[in-house]
Amino acid sequence: MQLYPLFPLLYPILKSSFPKCLWRGNPNSKTIALTFDDGPHPQYTPQLLKVLDRYQIPASFFWLGACVERAPHIAKQVYSRGHWIGLHGYSHHNFPLLSPTELKQSLEKTQAAIHYACNLPPEKVRDIRPPNGLFTPQTLEFFDRWNYRPVMWSVVPEDWVNPGVPKVVDRVMNNLENGSLIVLHDGVCGGQNVAETAHIIIPRLLDRGYSFVTIDTLWQSVTSE
Repeated sequence: MQLYPLFPLLYPILKSSFPKCLWRGNPNSKTIALTFDDGPHPQYTPQLLKVLDRYQIPASFFWLGACVERAPHIAKQVYSRGHWIGLHGYSHHNFPLLSPTELKQSLEKTQAAIHYACNLPPEKVRDIRPPNGLFTPQTLEFFDRWNYRPVMWSVVPEDWVNPGVPKVVDRVMNNLENGSLIVLHDGVCGGQNVAETAHIIIPRLLDRGYSFVTIDTLWQSVTSE
């Protein structure tokens, strides 16, 4: 079942209900954050990096710890290019189904894998996007207690169900606004088309006058509003 039609309806409700999450950037700034979940992938992520390199675009990647452990050399390539790194859990388990201990271990294990691959200190990797966008108020309490920052989205074209590149592109372009936080996937689900999608949307966004920033910059833009 494709849930894309529901996202525009749910977004304003969720955004107002959970203001501590990062849902978008400053609406007065013509900036966009391009983010990628579920990697790094040994094939799809390098393809994506070539596109980002071509346009000199900074992006943000939310990694699964298990994928980092399987492809540490790819993780290092991403980080060495200056892209922002966040957490997506060790595996793609929904956070509300984990005990507090399991959740903390999942995040810390992922930070450790990133530290090993990229020499990036764990305390520098504290942005989290919950798998499937699922969390509870208690999940957010844990994030706050453990000094993590929850990151969500404002444009989610549901590329992981492979609706086709043209449809993903249309969904992104039709839902854009200042400060948009776009989520795509460079993992097993959706990653086979991510480089082609990025190759199409990036020049279109540049033509519209948008500039690309990382999640960290988006946080700063929100706190300075």
